[in-house]
Amino acid sequence: MLTKRQQKRRANLVAFSFIAPNFLGFAVFTLGPIIFAFALAFMHWDGSNPIEFAGLANFFELFRDRAFQAAFWNTIIYTVFSVPLTMACSLGLAMLLNKKIFGRDFFRAAMFFPYVASLVAAAVVWNMLFNPEMGPVNMILYTMGIDPKNLPGWAADKDWAMVTIILFGIWKQAGYFMVIYLAGLQGVNRELYEAADLDGANAWQKFWNVTLPQLAPTTFFVSVMLTINSFKVFDQVYMITQGGPGTSTLVLVYHIYNEAFISWDLGYSSMVALVLFVLVLAVTLIQFRYSRSLD
Repeated sequence: MLTKRQQKRRANLVAFSFIAPNFLGFAVFTLGPIIFAFALAFMHWDGSNPIEFAGLANFFELFRDRAFQAAFWNTIIYTVFSVPLTMACSLGLAMLLNKKIFGRDFFRAAMFFPYVASLVAAAVVWNMLFNPEMGPVNMILYTMGIDPKNLPGWAADKDWAMVTIILFGIWKQAGYFMVIYLAGLQGVNRELYEAADLDGANAWQKFWNVTLPQLAPTTFFVSVMLTINSFKVFDQVYMITQGGPGTSTLVLVYHIYNEAFISWDLGYSSMVALVLFVLVLAVTLIQFRYSRSLD
């Protein structure tokens, strides 16, 4: 007969045996590289020569690097505009497709499709649609009476390139967060709407005083996830503009990619990654603090 201590020890070993493979994979492929990157931020290394201690040299280089400054502010601009616009589009689609309308299931699937579609194929189609010379979007604007000289250059124009990236990000992500909002809408207490109807509330008043407060936890989750995704934006920039024209769409993750795998300055790229980590952490903590103040 096993004692209680031996039984508990055996149960713990069984539990750890299930956890160990996943934890080892996480430690080797995620946790280890993260720790190494943090240490590398204070080093000079090109991937082939010996690693040299740099102290705070990489940090001070940030203030002299105009590309980093452009990437930093472009990332902020992308986040400030894409997060609220994506949330608004997602919530609007969710409320529309939560109603009993004809073809509701089809439209739900259609709105979700961009999220699961191949990024390469989506970017190619997007570039064709927004081609400055022969794209359908500019053709439609031209038929509406806009002078050809005033038509947007979209991804080829430094003044419109970021707008193109933001629109693409909204189109790509709105369907996914629409599904999350749809799930949140299923949990709204219908009796609150009935009470609002008895009080003579109109549609806007019911939305502002019933729907939004009930969706507060969902909105908080969506805002946090969208903010993190916005700070990490890379793939659509890489596929559509490659950070150009000039540095008009250069973002922090793309700058990290350039410094690490084009210039092979692994120490400096790790410092940029560290700054991005601190920035995302700070914004997320502020969001959590703000959420608690509303409770």
